[in-house]
Amino acid sequence: MTALQSLSDIRSRLQEATSPDTAAREAAEARNSVLTKPPEALGRLEEIAIWYAAWRRDARPRIEAPQVLVFAGNHGVAARGVSAFPPEVTVQMVANFEAGGAAINQLSDLAGAKMSVHAIELDRPTADFTQGPAMSEAEVMAAFNTGWNAVDAGADLLVVGEMGIGNTTSAAAIAHALYGGDPADWTGRGTGVDEAGVALKADVVAKGLAANPSAASDPLEALRCLGGREVAGMVGAMARARAEGIPMILDGFICTAAAAVLHRTAEGALDHAIAGHASAEQAHIRMLEHLGKSPLLSLDLRLGEGSGAALAIQVLKGALACHSGMASFAEAGVSDG
Repeated sequence: MTALQSLSDIRSRLQEATSPDTAAREAAEARNSVLTKPPEALGRLEEIAIWYAAWRRDARPRIEAPQVLVFAGNHGVAARGVSAFPPEVTVQMVANFEAGGAAINQLSDLAGAKMSVHAIELDRPTADFTQGPAMSEAEVMAAFNTGWNAVDAGADLLVVGEMGIGNTTSAAAIAHALYGGDPADWTGRGTGVDEAGVALKADVVAKGLAANPSAASDPLEALRCLGGREVAGMVGAMARARAEGIPMILDGFICTAAAAVLHRTAEGALDHAIAGHASAEQAHIRMLEHLGKSPLLSLDLRLGEGSGAALAIQVLKGALACHSGMASFAEAGVSDG
């Protein structure tokens, strides 16, 4: 697919996005009803298997080509002391990803997923959003298209992750713009800041929205004014997956903030996504509730990188192994009543 040129193009493409296949869903539901188990005995595994079958247009699917994309960017707002780590860590962690040494590398390998990292202009941080917009429209679209173009159209499942010092503050600012409330409702410890650090982040979030009032009325403006390049890259990849009908597992707080931009932009924009986990970041579960997503796992993770979503691939694989591999009552010669 060709790159998108403007924020208006994003809105238009989301409105045109494909829908799940009704016939595949109905066939998957019918298959589920005759498998050798009591009704609903596999709980949510049944629900997510049917959801996946509808998006893959296959009543008996398997995951064979999962993709994990990690986007990295640097934030001008990090200069305000909102992180426990310096911006140099972003560059260092990108090198670690490329060398195969990060948690996401291990979890991607375990899931049989093709993983790649996309560093977006690390030598040019976004502007400090307490002073005005983090990015121009041209800048946010360039980052968006990095994500859009990174998606393999042949993938059958997508996970997107991130790395960027200061990005929990950016995500909190986006959430505050989208959902209101008090800035403290959306700020947490991120990389491990203390109580004073959390209070500083809340103040920075408040100043960000004050400096960018248009962010409260337009979710794509929230992305432009308060986001980072890696956040925009995630939005681009998620939007491409929606356009291609590729199912997706959401990661933690920052990934979910990116997803929330799409959710607020167009109805049904996240129908192709499930929530992989509830992170330890205090506002994550609140944001998932706004999206109407119930997490598969809750393990107090707060790493980012796509790690929780990559781990949740195993849950979805388990659901599909049961759904597609189990015998029916008739096939097994087992009485169903």
